[in-house]
Amino acid sequence: MPHCGFCTKEMPTSGGVKRHIAGFPDCRRQWELLVENQNDIGVPSLGNQTVATNTNTNTNTYSQADLFSPHCRSRSESSNPNADNPTASKHQQVTIEEVEDEDHTRYFEQCVNAGQTLREGQTGFERFHQYKEGMGKDKWAPFYDEEEWGLAKWLVKSLGQTQTDEFLKLPITQNQMKPSFHNNCSFLQKVDELPHGAAWSCKKVNVQGNKTDEKGQILHEDVELWMHDPVECVKDLIGNPLFRDHMVYAPVRAYKDPAGLHRVIDDMWTADWWCDKQKQLPKGATIAPIILASDKTCLSQFRGDKSAWPVYQLFHHCMSLLLQPLIAAGQNGVEMACADLLICRVYPILAAYVANFPEQCLVACCKENRCPKCLVAADERGDPLTSLMRDPEVTKEILEKRKNGQHPIQFDDNGLCAVYNPFWANLPHADIFLAFTPNLLHQVHKGIFKDHLVKWCLEIVGEDEMDARFKAMPDYPGLRHFKKEHKEMQHVFIGLLAGAVPSALAVFHANKDVLQELEVCEHFNIPKLHQISHFVKSITLFGSTDSFNTELPERLHIDFAKDAYRASNKRDYKEQMALWLQCQDAVFLCSSYLDWFHTDPNRRDDLDSDSDAEIEELQSESHNAAPTNISPTLPIVHILAKTPAHPQQSVQHLITAHGATMFLPALKSFLHKHMPHNNIVPVVVVTPPDPHVSDSPKRWRIRATPEVQPGPGQKPGSPARFNMALISNECLNVTTEMNTVLGVRVAQVCIIFTLPHQFQVGMYSRALAYVEWFTPLREPDLSSGLCQVSRSTRQLHRNAAVIHIDEVIHPCHLIPKMGPSVDPGWTSANVYEMANDFYLNTFIDLETFCISAGSE
Repeated sequence: MPHCGFCTKEMPTSGGVKRHIAGFPDCRRQWELLVENQNDIGVPSLGNQTVATNTNTNTNTYSQADLFSPHCRSRSESSNPNADNPTASKHQQVTIEEVEDEDHTRYFEQCVNAGQTLREGQTGFERFHQYKEGMGKDKWAPFYDEEEWGLAKWLVKSLGQTQTDEFLKLPITQNQMKPSFHNNCSFLQKVDELPHGAAWSCKKVNVQGNKTDEKGQILHEDVELWMHDPVECVKDLIGNPLFRDHMVYAPVRAYKDPAGLHRVIDDMWTADWWCDKQKQLPKGATIAPIILASDKTCLSQFRGDKSAWPVYQLFHHCMSLLLQPLIAAGQNGVEMACADLLICRVYPILAAYVANFPEQCLVACCKENRCPKCLVAADERGDPLTSLMRDPEVTKEILEKRKNGQHPIQFDDNGLCAVYNPFWANLPHADIFLAFTPNLLHQVHKGIFKDHLVKWCLEIVGEDEMDARFKAMPDYPGLRHFKKEHKEMQHVFIGLLAGAVPSALAVFHANKDVLQELEVCEHFNIPKLHQISHFVKSITLFGSTDSFNTELPERLHIDFAKDAYRASNKRDYKEQMALWLQCQDAVFLCSSYLDWFHTDPNRRDDLDSDSDAEIEELQSESHNAAPTNISPTLPIVHILAKTPAHPQQSVQHLITAHGATMFLPALKSFLHKHMPHNNIVPVVVVTPPDPHVSDSPKRWRIRATPEVQPGPGQKPGSPARFNMALISNECLNVTTEMNTVLGVRVAQVCIIFTLPHQFQVGMYSRALAYVEWFTPLREPDLSSGLCQVSRSTRQLHRNAAVIHIDEVIHPCHLIPKMGPSVDPGWTSANVYEMANDFYLNTFIDLETFCISAGSE
């Protein structure tokens, strides 16, 4: 029987031995030492690392990859927080994740001595569960049962205090529902018994102005700063067991190949900042990267005097008070119980700051005509220069000299403002200037694209021509045809302007003078244009830009500021806002606790049990969970509408209403090929999750519906919709090779149907599709970079075929080649019939973009 070569414990399978070694600290440590002593530890080769896992008859070998996952870890020997910084390893150690789909395999170079654990601990949910058991309360307490808990959640999320009181006093509520609370006061007392996160605290800040009263005394005002302890917030997040499968405690470098030549950077734990900071901390330290966001927002809809920052007024002083706990925690670390039930020493360190441009300048203590990240001159921001980055220590020194009455020349040269005590001055291991991350919403979507690029192109093309091009844009599921929707415009903008805008714009900095020659703009000294020059550095430091978009904190304005203000009586509203948020937090935490209680297989009913079987089960599950960003190979699923929109149609109707002129020859060819002896609906394609895009399968609707004429009265009609799709060749394995456009062809789906009952035998009871082919993808267009296709013909007729619906891989979008001027007769309804040549629009959605990128 297989058994551990370190402690000799027997296991029923070799997999059980691996889980045992991963879960038990003594065996794991001996295994780690064994691997560290291997002579060939650099470039990996699978199966070349023999581990002491013996059976009665043979010795099994398996790679370190079988045990490594960035989303789970094992117990380690206690780390010494005062130890010297570890020396960097002389060898790279690259391991491979256990992944079935080889197209998404990644190889990891681990950061040694990071994220080590101290001992086993308890999460807040476990402590709360233990408290309830000790008090003899059930899981729904302080509420009577599940139904009353559901009512409580609805009241907190949907009604204000006055409305709650009115609802609870209704006769039907008191006589029929009979809740255990009879008014708002008793209800809030129940809510107060729920578990809470970090508590709110308020500090008074006295502000002196620059004006005097009638007695000659300087006017002053007391303002309030409401805040959470950020260290307590980190404890709540890192210790939430529902985040266990999504938590990473140590950085890695990820590669696409075992030689480590092609690096992959997506999440922060695969980027450089975390690895670099790890080298500055004691051995075994666990970093909790802190991401801050701030932005001023109006609280009321009709008055401009009610506004607040998430940290309110007196920005730097208030931020210093708010972040004060991070100084000691970042220097010495804080022991925290993590989501995987292990305690480690956590160092919360400011990593990134998400803000719009004026806010970045405020934080950086610089003027708004300067870059908050580098020292580029105010009149050189439109040039592709490589300027020195701002240095926190140098900046603090300049500000200190200015505070002491000196006039250093660098103060004006660097465009600084008189902020003498910036909040970031004492934060350990933090570089505030590197921390500013790309702002996709304001710098790209609304900034470069909407405010500049669209304006420039309108000047070149003309507004009438631009409108005509948008009107000729073919339909696509989910695409909205509104010119002012800048995000929708980005999906089609490249193909829309191909042929109308000089191709010199393709290489902007090399050819941007063309815009000045065309008198489109006077200069390029544009702050948002310059900010893009910092994108590459930010991505290598912190990961992909979508993780730091200001859209998320701006959305939180509604949830955490505006909704809270509306729930108050508008008098002394800040304290009421804090109490309202505390109620929301309590309900969220209790809901999370109940989810954990019902779904977590690792919940320990007896926390004092030290049974080997129970501990092994706990450890094997928590430390060997599969990474959540990797999915096994899944098939493409095609779902037909339950009821056909146009059942039992004649062939003549299909030919006329769907324009399927070659339907009969194509169907005859199909039947002859597949059935020698012998209802029209939209189809939904469910594709497997793309790890570059999402963890969940995606549903795509492909329509093949004829035109519907307007009905009697005001019933509107609808145009014909025959969507384009990518169709697999017969040799293509659609479950593993759908991540590229190699081996696929574009076709227009004109009819989706099933055969009459006399033909529905075996596999031909499934749906079929009549499609009209386009030519194979040609070389990309030089100006737009988009691949080109045209209608395919055979013997002067459209090249058509009947195929299995299973051969449809993904919808696609074609943009007609419009040339310098679009045909005025083209519309979105007829352009697929009128135009001859098209571009394959790879920017229509993220999935299509990833498919096209995988082919390069």
